[in-house]
Amino acid sequence: MYGESLEGKMQKRFSPAKYTDSKVEVMVGNPDRKHISTSRFTRLTNAFSKKVENLAHAVSLHFMYYNFARILRSLRVTPAMEAGVSDHVWSLEEIADLAN
Repeated sequence: MYGESLEGKMQKRFSPAKYTDSKVEVMVGNPDRKHISTSRFTRLTNAFSKKVENLAHAVSLHFMYYNFARILRSLRVTPAMEAGVSDHVWSLEEIADLAN
């Protein structure tokens, strides 16, 4: 949950609302679309697109990089290697080649 801080009330600025609280709810099935939000993503950066298709591509690219190209300190390998899905650390070129 996000709200406006006292500072935000006194001075309008182009920044995200202040985090105030969170609640955990298990969602199974078909969530009410009017409550779906991208508020957890930073929208105040360059190149943020409000198109759902572009958001899906960006999130997919992030998870591909995280799971296949980034070595985690705790594992000392990528998550994909730890799961036995990959036998090597992927380069950015290999990930980009998937689009071809």
